[in-house]
Amino acid sequence: MAEMKGAVANVANGRDVPPSAASQSSGLREAGNLSREQLLAVYRTMLLSRKLDDKEIQLKHQSQIFFQISGAGHEAILVAAALTLKPGHDWFYPYYRDRALCLQLGMTPLDMLLAAVGAQADPSSHGRQMPSHWGRADLNIVSQSSATCTQVLQAVGAAEAGVIYSRVAAIPDGEARFKSDEVVYVSLGEGATSGGEFWEGINAACLRHLPVLFLVEDNGYAISVPVEFQTAGGDISRLVRSFPGLHVDSIDGTDFFGSLRAMREATAYVRARKGPALVHARVIRPYSHSLSDDEKLYKTPAEREAEARRDPIARFSEFLRTSGMATDTDLSAIAAEIERELNEAANAALEAPKPAKDTAGLWVYSPDVDPTSAAFDTPARPEGKPDTMVGTINRTLKDEMAHDPRIVVFGEDIADASRRETLNVVSGKGGVFKVTHGLQRLYGDDRVFNTSLAEAAIIGRGVGMATRRLKPVVEIQFFDYIWPAMMQIRDEMSMLRYRSGNTFSCPMVVRVPIGGYLRGGGPYHSQSGESIFAHCPGIRIAYPSTAVDAAGLLRTSIRCDDPVMFLEHKHLYRQTYNKGEYPGKDFMIPFGKAVLRRGATDVAPGVTNVAPGVPDVVPDVVPDIVPDVVIVTWGALVQRSLVAARQAEKDGISVAVLDLRTIVPYDWEAIAAHVKRSNRVIVAHEDQLLCGFGAEIAARIAGELFEYLDAPVRRVGALNTPVAYCPDLEEAILPQPSDVLKAIRETARY
Repeated sequence: MAEMKGAVANVANGRDVPPSAASQSSGLREAGNLSREQLLAVYRTMLLSRKLDDKEIQLKHQSQIFFQISGAGHEAILVAAALTLKPGHDWFYPYYRDRALCLQLGMTPLDMLLAAVGAQADPSSHGRQMPSHWGRADLNIVSQSSATCTQVLQAVGAAEAGVIYSRVAAIPDGEARFKSDEVVYVSLGEGATSGGEFWEGINAACLRHLPVLFLVEDNGYAISVPVEFQTAGGDISRLVRSFPGLHVDSIDGTDFFGSLRAMREATAYVRARKGPALVHARVIRPYSHSLSDDEKLYKTPAEREAEARRDPIARFSEFLRTSGMATDTDLSAIAAEIERELNEAANAALEAPKPAKDTAGLWVYSPDVDPTSAAFDTPARPEGKPDTMVGTINRTLKDEMAHDPRIVVFGEDIADASRRETLNVVSGKGGVFKVTHGLQRLYGDDRVFNTSLAEAAIIGRGVGMATRRLKPVVEIQFFDYIWPAMMQIRDEMSMLRYRSGNTFSCPMVVRVPIGGYLRGGGPYHSQSGESIFAHCPGIRIAYPSTAVDAAGLLRTSIRCDDPVMFLEHKHLYRQTYNKGEYPGKDFMIPFGKAVLRRGATDVAPGVTNVAPGVPDVVPDVVPDIVPDVVIVTWGALVQRSLVAARQAEKDGISVAVLDLRTIVPYDWEAIAAHVKRSNRVIVAHEDQLLCGFGAEIAARIAGELFEYLDAPVRRVGALNTPVAYCPDLEEAILPQPSDVLKAIRETARY
């Protein structure tokens, strides 16, 4: 059963606490073993946090910084939280109000002001991210985005990483990568608890009994929306009490001693591995949401006055005076010292160099591992009989998991059986397409496991694991259902390296079955949409069309140091025409290296034909002639283009077919070489014609190779409509060989 402790009986929704010193939880009795010096240090950090907010507000009004958001009113609970946790030992996923926590953990005012001015020396992001988005690798404070709630799933993944390190003995230096009593702290505002990812995170933490400490800092408003209009009953702690094993505490977060008591109990509970904990701290927000907001537009004067009476700094300073711990002179001296420190830090930050403009493109991708390089161009050593794409992907996963024990595989239905004891009597699921079949039997439940039906949680947890240097290879069951994970993909997975200035990264692989031609797949099992993810800087995209390429590109995806979306066309999984012998456990294909499936050979240096010994989609390659037309394509359109090319040959039209194999990056050099040679080009893909990735290629050809063209660039793609269930409608919607043939004839005779 969940635990519920510390509810404050004389608090109406936590907001009408009497402002007396006595309300500081009986003062000295609750101070525990804190000395006078420690109590004064607590006061100093709380005041430093507030005055740092004030300094940033001053600088913003002077146009010296460009954004400000404060942590005012949250100082008591945050200093208490930091005092119970261990920087560099525990892991931290704070949100933008957590200034006092980060100061107490070891960040400095200069660190924060460097971020505010956008300096190159900003330790959180090197000028990439807004201020108050904390990050310090040595303290285990993980870089944060501006999206509320997304950090929850990443914190859960980080906690899972520690558990996996503790259980998988084969991981090199695994014991050095976690602490046996580590806690993963994650905080958010009460408004963010309305987000589905909060509930997915709580559910996963309780399901897997993870050492996560959730801190909900409830200041009563999500910008202008009051809590009672955000949360049913206005009390998030009431709603979560029923989660099994979750320790829940509801407190007045402006009371330092009550906060310290609650955080000590919650932290001890998590460190003892009893389960996750949630502390619901009711605080105040005496300043507007940010300097872009004016709370006077929606808060009454009476409400603002009531908040002022609960100010945690005023309450704590009153306690210090009435308990004899400090005089007014002592407190004034602390304030004067803080003012001097902040003025010096502000001057230093304002003088700090800004990032050079020519560094703007740094750290989108790994600066150390280049998957387009020759290091990823390894020879095939074929073995066995020709296999399907499902077979080569499965075998590649098995070999890579043996090669690297950091690899973890998870998603919906990907395990052989969640109830492991049933494996004695059943063969196992292994994914809806059987791609992961047998992995759990080989590598165990800690490395291969099913998740809840929650796509955002799959990606977010993967990001948290990858941040701690595990290698998640996750599956989204159908491309059509990837959209709940879009925030995690676009704002988190793709941006972590960039926004942290290369301090943090999350190299992981997202396997996604994609596409139609299923005869009955309908609108929700047939979608394409690779162009959408090509518009996410930081993600690499592989899209194999053959079994051999699937093995080589997947191994490159796993061994590179960036997040990769690995698109697996469902229609191609078990075709006979794209079978190939397994190319060996070290075979890799560099990203950004197209292959000529049909056409002339040796068209230009660096343009690849079919690798020796590796079967192509078709067994023969047309002799070395200048083609009349070149088709640039990928995925399921490769085979359809080959069929159309063979038909066009009967009309006397020679056609080269270039398979890109990767979308990000794509092989512009190969495209350009073939366009310069044939002077006529078609771009064919399964996705909708409108805004499909072919538009990018066509526009670039028109912009950079116009003088080489003897005909307009033509595109072939799907209608701008969902894919219908009826096979006749599906055939009309998706591009067929006849559509490609029509484009070939029109282009050739232009």
